[in-house]
Amino acid sequence: MRVAYLGPPGTFSEDALEVSPFAQGDFVPLITETIPAAIEAVAKGEADRALVPVENSIEGSVRPTLDALIEAADSVRIAGEYDHEIRSALIGRPGLDPADIRVVISHPQPLAQCARFLRTELPRAELRVASSTSAAAREVAASDEPWAALAPARAARLYGCEVIREGIEDEPGNVTRFLWLAPRDAEDPAASGTGDRGGSWKTSLAFAELGADHPGALVDALLEFSKRDINLVRIESRPMRRELGRYRFFIDVEGKTGEPPIDAAIEGLKSKAEWVRNLGSYPT
Repeated sequence: MRVAYLGPPGTFSEDALEVSPFAQGDFVPLITETIPAAIEAVAKGEADRALVPVENSIEGSVRPTLDALIEAADSVRIAGEYDHEIRSALIGRPGLDPADIRVVISHPQPLAQCARFLRTELPRAELRVASSTSAAAREVAASDEPWAALAPARAARLYGCEVIREGIEDEPGNVTRFLWLAPRDAEDPAASGTGDRGGSWKTSLAFAELGADHPGALVDALLEFSKRDINLVRIESRPMRRELGRYRFFIDVEGKTGEPPIDAAIEGLKSKAEWVRNLGSYPT
């Protein structure tokens, strides 16, 4: 099985993949330079599965994942989820004095998750964005400048650096939720390694264009779920990316398609919105 995830080696995505219940056994890593590229690999048939981050307990949603899921909704679905603890480390070339650090490089998510540490401990350091934590570690290792990276501790070992400080995230219990993605026409999650086991399920949906703007339009749409006693566990809005003031909404609800209340609620939502995308039903 070919599994796509954000690389190069040494990212938090790789950490999560190695300990998640989804990719146990033989799998071939397909390393991508961006999260949307990992999703696109599944859409194009270049990968059988992908593991991508979607939400962090400190910083919130991973927006590139949400936007890419919409673009690939006709060919990719969510087949599972996995919560992974994130412990960020400040790493640099061997012998680097923390007082000398002038630049800190990382992916935008760790930079945001460690904002208080950076503000209080390294107030004079310039913050630079990299495509991934491992790309940041690789850049630091290749430079003679007093630079550091925020990355998993294992990235220091991979790229010849050393850990200066570990566990520098702003809040304890920093957790990222990852999604296990499969082709839209692949076997259902209960048969693809996640297993039903009689547990609870979740369905993720996206919708937009609730007709002419009027008070209560979003409430009217969400009533399709509440009047059927379906619990809404998450809601998020993202710009339509066409003009200011137009949004698309992402929601997670308890239950799975094939259950009459869920199917009826989705049909009701379609009567309120111009388009609705079922991003997947999966065991939690």
